[in-house]
Amino acid sequence: MLFFHDCTQINAELITDFSATSVPEDVIWIDLLSPTPDEVRHVEALTSLALPTADSLSEIETSSRLHTDDGAIYMSAPLVSKSTTSAPEVSPVGFVLTKNLLITVRFAELAAFATFAERMTRLGTFHHSSPGVFVGLTDAILDRMADVLERVGDDLATISHRTFRSDHISPKAQRAIKNSAEMRSILRRIGRAGDLASTIRDSLLGVNRMIAYMSGLAEDWTPAEVKPVIKTLRDDAVSLNDYVTHLNNKVQLLLDATLGLISIEQNNTFRILTIVSVAGIPPTLVASLYGMNFKYMPELDWAWGYPWGLGLIALSAIIPLIWFKFRGWS
Repeated sequence: MLFFHDCTQINAELITDFSATSVPEDVIWIDLLSPTPDEVRHVEALTSLALPTADSLSEIETSSRLHTDDGAIYMSAPLVSKSTTSAPEVSPVGFVLTKNLLITVRFAELAAFATFAERMTRLGTFHHSSPGVFVGLTDAILDRMADVLERVGDDLATISHRTFRSDHISPKAQRAIKNSAEMRSILRRIGRAGDLASTIRDSLLGVNRMIAYMSGLAEDWTPAEVKPVIKTLRDDAVSLNDYVTHLNNKVQLLLDATLGLISIEQNNTFRILTIVSVAGIPPTLVASLYGMNFKYMPELDWAWGYPWGLGLIALSAIIPLIWFKFRGWS
């Protein structure tokens, strides 16, 4: 899909007619979402610029993500889509910035783009320049990342509460936490949170590089009111990166703690099995002695021989259990 944005339209214009020979005068931002070959050729013909392909946007080298060509600044970064679902995805996004126009090429629906497009007309003359649009869009992307990181932090805080503060919840809930299925669920939640935080960190790195690259090359044609915002964006990216580091440390702590709790539960299970097996040895010995059936065994002639044998077996089982209890092993 191909959208033309200007500062006077409330909604973006979806372009389906490719007969135009030049970019409309008021258009400041061209957005291509999963573009068809015809849409790519149309934009290239209107702007005389070569648009990046999906393969080129997926390159990880800095020289591939950031470069200039014929006065246009080419930038790209991996951004997270479907972050609110259980299966977030990473999609590369390309930015082509000129003095009069911003072109974006993406292959997934991104909430930050929709948010910025909705508020673009309410932000005044700040976004009447291509650098202003780029900065505003980048700001929306960072805001979206911050929202995702806040949700990850809340999820980790909930897991931490369940893991370390189970003494404040009911015994039934404590038993559920110790359940192996519950432990596996917690491990999956921690893993998803860590994976999402790591992905956001990669996106932050790409966005931070774009901001620094753009601010250096487009300084001469960046409006004065936009330049302070660029510095603010760089500071925001750094602070978010620090927060991601904090989340990654918390993820590692929760992983270690959860694995430690699983190990403790396994040790408790083996301890119970050990106590049962040790307590069962004396009764087995007594039963085996009286099961040898020698011809001369005094107890065979006793009237109370059978109850004596049963009592001795029970006593030999109870004494080890009392001893384990006294020593605090059970």
